[in-house]
Amino acid sequence: MRFQNLRVGVVGCGYWGKHLLRNFFELGALAAIVDTDQKQTSQYTDMYGVPARTWDKLLSDNSIDAISIATPAKTHGALAIQALKHGKHVLVEKPMSLDISEAETIISLSRTYKLTAMVGHLLQYHPAFLVLRDLVTSGQLGGLRYLYSNRLNFGRFRTEENILWSFAPHDISMILALTNSAPCHVRAVGQSYLGTGVADSTITHITFDSGVQAHIYVSWLHPFKEQKLVVIGENAMAVFDDTQDWNKKLILYRHVIGQNSGIPVAERANAKFIPVEPIEPLKEECSHFLTCIEKGKSPRTDAWEGLKVLRVLTTAQKDLDQSLGKSA
Repeated sequence: MRFQNLRVGVVGCGYWGKHLLRNFFELGALAAIVDTDQKQTSQYTDMYGVPARTWDKLLSDNSIDAISIATPAKTHGALAIQALKHGKHVLVEKPMSLDISEAETIISLSRTYKLTAMVGHLLQYHPAFLVLRDLVTSGQLGGLRYLYSNRLNFGRFRTEENILWSFAPHDISMILALTNSAPCHVRAVGQSYLGTGVADSTITHITFDSGVQAHIYVSWLHPFKEQKLVVIGENAMAVFDDTQDWNKKLILYRHVIGQNSGIPVAERANAKFIPVEPIEPLKEECSHFLTCIEKGKSPRTDAWEGLKVLRVLTTAQKDLDQSLGKSA
């Protein structure tokens, strides 16, 4: 699908922004690039045949319909607010802001001006997660018991944001979508093992009113890459492992717990690999954003969903500060 009737400016063409550039170009919507690195900007303007703009020029360009923001996290909220005030639809990378009041302003502005405001919670557009979500909502796993997620790797170490804010938004977003509820309790512990004062390993524990619990372990001090979400239901268990090949990314286990003289006994079932269509999640995310603009629909990961994730992050950070001996 191509969206040649929509014009998108991408702000930030670094580690993640370059992928947004490619996808909006392939969708026929890329119209301008903004970045402070002129050498990098020139590389992409030549590659995609679109002009470079300053931020102010992009805002004042009435031919630009939407802006995709992939700048450092601390700038997300302010840039999204400016874009909305200038009548632009916005796709902002996670986290949508570091400040709850900014997030609330984004929601208010998008509603006031009837603009699309969407957060780049990428894994909600992953084909394997969409199938997993359907397994949960259709009741095939039975009632949820607990969920856990590991997002681990070695490097890229950050100093501008800690591991909680860098890795965990994806997992929080997925868990909130699967439970379809807000947490009643959030706890977090972590440590700065590299001595930078920036947490490089954290564990977040989330409790819901239903009794469902979840935990999220994130670290960039791990010997190998792991991106795994495990969902335990009353009737079955599912594993979304994004490091696997497409034919093995989603696995269903219909294990049964029997009884022997009142003692629980595990009755193992064979793993069942669930077919998943091999589609690039970011292409789906960008296409969803453009479709929502065209049809005036609310995105799956709209600003309200982004605020829910931000509230969990903020609460977890307060608890993490205590575990690190910092004042709140």
